[in-house]
Formats: sequence, structure tokens, C-alpha cells
Amino acid sequence: SCLSLPSSWDYRHVCAFIGLPESIIAAACSRSGRRVLHVDSRSYYGGNWASFSFSGLLSWLKEHQENSDIENDSPVWQDQILENEEAIALSRKDKTIQHVEVFCYASQDLHEDVEEAGALQKNHALVTSANSTEAADSSFLPVEDESLSTMNCEMLTEQTPSSDPENVLEVNGAEVTGEKENHCDDKTCVPSTSAEDVSENVPIAEDTTEQPKKNRISYSQIIKEGRRFNIDLVSKLLYSRGLLIDLLIKSNVSRYAEFKNITRILAFREGRVEQVPCSRADVFNSKQLTMVEKRMLMKFLTFCMEYEKYPDEYKGYEDITFYEYLKTQKLTPNLQYIVLHSIAMTSETASSTIDGLKATRNFLHCLGRYGNTPFLFPLYGQGELPQCFCRMCAVFGGIYCLRHSVQCLVVDKESRKCKAVIDQFGQRIISEHFLVEDSYFSENMCSRVQYRQISRAVLITDRSVLKTDSDQQISILTVPAEEPGTFAVRVIELCSSTMTCMKGTYLVHLTCTSSKTAREDLEPVVQKLFIPYTEMEIENEQVEKPRILWALYFNMRDSSDISRSCYKDLPSNVYVCSGPDCGLGNDNAVKQAETLFQEICPSEDFCPPPPNPEDIVLDGDGLQPEASESSAIPEANSETFKESTNLGNLEESSE
Repeated sequence: SCLSLPSSWDYRHVCAFIGLPESIIAAACSRSGRRVLHVDSRSYYGGNWASFSFSGLLSWLKEHQENSDIENDSPVWQDQILENEEAIALSRKDKTIQHVEVFCYASQDLHEDVEEAGALQKNHALVTSANSTEAADSSFLPVEDESLSTMNCEMLTEQTPSSDPENVLEVNGAEVTGEKENHCDDKTCVPSTSAEDVSENVPIAEDTTEQPKKNRISYSQIIKEGRRFNIDLVSKLLYSRGLLIDLLIKSNVSRYAEFKNITRILAFREGRVEQVPCSRADVFNSKQLTMVEKRMLMKFLTFCMEYEKYPDEYKGYEDITFYEYLKTQKLTPNLQYIVLHSIAMTSETASSTIDGLKATRNFLHCLGRYGNTPFLFPLYGQGELPQCFCRMCAVFGGIYCLRHSVQCLVVDKESRKCKAVIDQFGQRIISEHFLVEDSYFSENMCSRVQYRQISRAVLITDRSVLKTDSDQQISILTVPAEEPGTFAVRVIELCSSTMTCMKGTYLVHLTCTSSKTAREDLEPVVQKLFIPYTEMEIENEQVEKPRILWALYFNMRDSSDISRSCYKDLPSNVYVCSGPDCGLGNDNAVKQAETLFQEICPSEDFCPPPPNPEDIVLDGDGLQPEASESSAIPEANSETFKESTNLGNLEESSE
């Protein structure tokens, strides 16, 4: 239940919404000695950066549907606004998610006693509408005469057994045992917890069903193994030399997380999925390239690593696209395709020559730091990253409160600065600085803002898009746009060792900039790479495409790169954070966090390393309880400092 916050506390910073940029800023401010209050109306951490178990995702879908039905009641805080003040009402509706569609292709042979292993609640809701405003609650089993237009259910056979996921991270030959052995909803160091956390330590029951001859997965098994899933709302990877990795290492926040290296980069060409050689060894061992092509590719990539030293090579080509520039180089069409789509990860029209060369150099620069590809993925999903920074903020005194909404901003008429916020209980919370996520602002305040949209799809499949000897592959694939006005689709396929899906399945994320609804944008790519999971295809041994067990489509608002001036009457001490952008990396969130932190604390270092426990001097010998509380922080640092960070140790061992 929600409790009133201490009104006598002198907060320096109040953050409404707990996304990645806000979490980084909160951690940086708390680390610098500021008193931070972090509130969110949601019951989970991360906002649109969050990760969910399967039942958690279904609950999120239900909340989204209920959110669309909220009526803006007459505000109860109007009586608290003084004569010299005015209020800026905040929105109660989350309008960042639209056009939600859910499809289930696995057998729906559910019975009333089927529930998620370790969960307390039996019934979950499933959104089956074509858009958010028409969503309707339904049980997992449709009513006899009920027609679910977006559901495609086929009868399957018995469940397949599941085993415990691995708890050891292996990157580039180094082995790191994780501190976290359970679901990602673990909220260590944070006082507020979500409903799912109550059952955190309940062991997951093993399925003792006899192994069938064929790998047939039913919907009831997905429900039962739902806590094996950690499904990201936003699909991203971490560049091994990107800003976020550098920040994680510098601040020592990486001790709260573990990572796996992306094992392969794929290309989709002429209807086939192929693996792209990345490192020098991969290039020379590749059977897809001729010896001449290998020399051509190595020569061009060597140039890209230091292209700024050779301006004559690209002088005169700055105003054309990178695609046109590649045509002028001594590269075969096959190599042009690989460099454009799988290394620079751009399209024929999206990047200039300079942008393409920068992207290629960045890709090559990140190779070899932690493995054979430039990318890392956090175990348990992208939603771990905001929680990591929340933990750091909490360690240094930050206060967190979930399920606690902010109703309005209180603005002083003379100074035009925000002096307080009023929460759902009518309590006034005073602070110097306020961070608010874009989605909290009302339609009137955002009337001049033009938003882009991100098209997202999440699939649960039964096999990889490119089968190899190992079933534990983490892959990224870029499918080029085929029609004018559409965008390339990024496909990230995760295996069970990432702790994001149950054993025997893969979790596939598709992302692109929206031109239509998510389903209209992404379904053509889904149809190229996958087929629906039906009994007929199971009996056909020759089927090579992965089969879709379950699919979700939705559009997410992209509020990145929105100028502050676009918001009407924004007080000078209210800072706007954006939601996730469509880019592959997290650089935009880190840049935004650092920029806003420097505006708030211009003379402070951004997320400095934690102090060495041996150098910490405790003030005063007085009150014993306070001394013991103070010593808790260096004790925690001492426990983890010797480990350095997983990232730091691995970097030394790999380079």
C-alpha cells in the first residue's frame, strides 16, 4: 500500500518516473551528496525500459488497457494552490503505447489449475485487441462462442520438460558466477517492491512430464515457466566501448549486473540468413567470401579504422550517401551489402558517407574488448540497467516509492520556478529541482511536440533463425527495407542462457522506426523469417523456419531529440527526460543524463567511482546507531570492490 512521504525532509531533487536516464541522474545526484526522492505511479522499475516475466507482461497489457479507460476526475489539489501560485496538471494516462496486438499460436489446452510456477496469483489477463482502446479482458481459454480475431490457436501435444537455467556468465573464456539467481524483479537496496517480488524465493517447480519424441511446446507450459522469461519493452544492446559501458565501469555500477557477449552477427540476403564474419580471424576463415573478397574487405576495414588520416579517400563524397560511396570503392556487391547492413548497420538512404564511416569505425573499435562481436547483453534483460543505477542511488541515500503518482507541479508566479509537487494524497513535496519524463506532461503542454513512433514486436519461437551446433546463440540481424518510406528492421534473437526465456525456446525482438502500425511494419519481416506454430508444420520434418509460439506487436512513443522549447510554459528548474529511442545502443540516454546532471550540478563529477572503503572516514563518535548505519555503506563497497567489476576484469583479461 502507498504511504505518505515525510513532509519535513529537505529534498534537493525529485524524479517522477524511473526510466534509464532518470535512474542515471538520480544515482549521480545521490552519489554527489544530494538528497533524492524517486517516485513513479507504476508498480515496477524502468517504465518503458522495463523487463517482465511472462505473467508480468500480461499484467502490463491489462494495466495498459485499464489506463486507456481512466477518466480525468476533477483535481483534488486545487484547494491547495495559493494566490501567488499556479498548478501545471500532469497526465494520468500513459499514451506512449498504442496499437497493441497479441497472437497465440501454441496450443491453448489450459486448465484452471495451470499457473505460473512460484506465482501467487492464478488468473492473468490477456490483451487480444487490435488497438489499445478496444482491448478487452479475457481468460486464457476463450469462451465457447467467443471469437478472438487476433488469436490463432492450434492443438498441440504434451508439454516438454524444463530445466533450471544456467547461473554462470561466460564471456571470452572468463567465468563469472552471478550474485542473482532468481527473477529480475529482485529489488535489492530498494524499499518499494512490486507484487511479483513476494514470491521471489519460491522455487520453480520442475516439469516431470515424460519427454515426447518431438519438441512440442504448449501455451500452458509457457505460463508454467513464465518466470523464466524476462521480456524487454525496448530492445537494445550495449556497445562494448559505448558510453553506457564506460559509465558502468567508471561508477562501479556494473557490480550489480552481468553480461553476455553477442555471439554472432547475421545478414538476410536473397531469402537466406547467413553469418557475417566480424574479426580478422572470422574473415579469413569464412567460406562465404572468396580470397579476393577477403583481401578487399580487410583493406577497406583497415582504412575505416583510421579514415580521418586519409581525407583524400572520401573528399568529394561527403554529400552523398554511404551506400553510393561504397559503390565507388573496390568492393563487390556482396561486400557492399555486408558493410552497409551488418557492420555500419544503416540503410541505402539513411546515412551520409561520413556517418557511415563513423559507424563502421565504431563497430570495429568495439571488436575484441569482450569477445568476437562489439555487443554485450545484460543477463535478465535490458530492464536490469535502470535497477542497477537505482541501487546505487539507494546505497547513497536515495529514496524510492513506487505506486505513488504525482498530480501536478506547483509553480511560483513571480519566479516562474517549480517549488513543489502535489502527490495523490494531496501532500506537497518541496524540492529545488524536478525531473519529469515526457509522458507525464498533459496534451496541452505537449501541443507543439511532434513525436515519432517505434514499431516493436516480441516473439517466442521454438528454434533459432540460423541453426548451428550450439543452441545457445545470441544474434543480431538487420533486414533492409524493401519499399520507399519504410525502414530497416533490427532483429535480436536471445537464447535461454541470457535468462530471458525458458529452455527450448528463443525470445526474438523486432524493432524499427514506425511508418504504420507495428504489425503492418513488422509482419512482412516476421513472415520471411518465421512460420506460425501449427500441428501440420510439426508433422512436417522438412520445415526449416522457426515456429512462432506467441507474438506481441505494439507501437512505442519516441520522445528523444525533442527540444525543450517545444513544451509550453515549462519552469526553468523542471528538466525533461525522454523515453527510449529507436537506436541500437544507449548513448542517447547517457548523453541526456550527463547533460541534465551538469545543468543541475555544474561543479560536480558525473557518477565518480565509489570511494575505497579503506579511505572512508566516519564523522563523529557520538550516536552509536548512526555510526553503525553509516558503516553499512563502506561494508557493502568492501564486499564488492575486490571484485572490481565484471566488465573491468574481463576487459583486462581480453585485451
